Amino acid sequence: MEPVQFYKCLADETRLKSLLLIEKEQELCVCELMAALEESQPKISRHLAQLRKCGLLTDKRQGQWVFYSINSELPEWAKTVLSSTTENNPEFLANDLARLNEMGDRPARVSACCP
Repeated sequence: MEPVQFYKCLADETRLKSLLLIEKEQELCVCELMAALEESQPKISRHLAQLRKCGLLTDKRQGQWVFYSINSELPEWAKTVLSSTTENNPEFLANDLARLNEMGDRPARVSACCP
């Protein structure tokens, strides 16, 4: 991954927040990101597709639902940037994480929005 491509992919607030939330939670689906970011399904899906195209995310299907996670094949420097950004900017994600946590714990949350 080239640094310029990596940073261009992060240059949108929705993409950056989605990526950092996924980094923090390990895996999220579209409905979880919709609730956390208070955005529409088409907008979230469009940004996730861009992150996947950039090689930052991978996805897995479970029935009709798609779950996204950080691409394990990212170079170490890119993983370090993501984890450091998440860790050192808690206020950037605070409201989004609060909305995500309002959905309940992960197993219950997933079964409620991704049956």
